[in-house]
Amino acid sequence: MRASDFTPFVRRSAVLVTVLSAALAGCGDDDGGGGGGAGGGGTGGDAGQGFDTPQKISAHLEGKTLTMAGDAIPSHPNGYDENTNFGNATQCYQSVTMTPSSVAWHVVSSLGTLNGAPAAGDTGTCDHDTSSGELSFDSTAILIENVSADCFDFTATYVGFAQEGRAKISADGGTLSLEIFFKGQAAGHRCGDGALGSATVQLNGAEFTGDAVQVYTIQ
Repeated sequence: MRASDFTPFVRRSAVLVTVLSAALAGCGDDDGGGGGGAGGGGTGGDAGQGFDTPQKISAHLEGKTLTMAGDAIPSHPNGYDENTNFGNATQCYQSVTMTPSSVAWHVVSSLGTLNGAPAAGDTGTCDHDTSSGELSFDSTAILIENVSADCFDFTATYVGFAQEGRAKISADGGTLSLEIFFKGQAAGHRCGDGALGSATVQLNGAEFTGDAVQVYTIQ
């Protein structure tokens, strides 16, 4: 997640991390809001443990370190091509680390280096191996709701921007997958619209055909 400038450039903007993803203070409701943790639907996990409520998801993630790097970084974090220059909203990452707690999700994004795209709107190549700086954010609210067997709705709010979408935790509890977009830019991106990663999303009014699923290792 990258939040230097979250005002859309009208088709050329976006903006942890994530990216996130990105993907991030506890907020919730009796029906699905989960404080401080973000996690997934799924009935897996350790014997006797299921991820079928916001509370169980939050408890599983509390105090752990979630890391996305390498092939786990999608081609379109937050819905935007990692190889395109979006100015301060460029989505080229080396890694993203998130630390969920009941107080806030702390997100650190290590930025990659975008080569061959000097001007806004240019497309080049994202070099994941070469860092170009670091950004960090703390959430003001995390909402987990509509938890089902293989999906849950996820919303993360930060100062100046928010992300929303759908997510899940793997059956063994080892990974968190987040398909999230900047608030107000996407439609068809919730669990009620389809499974995580399914072709249901519209971004800024156009069909989204990229891969926005951020995968985090939970340790």
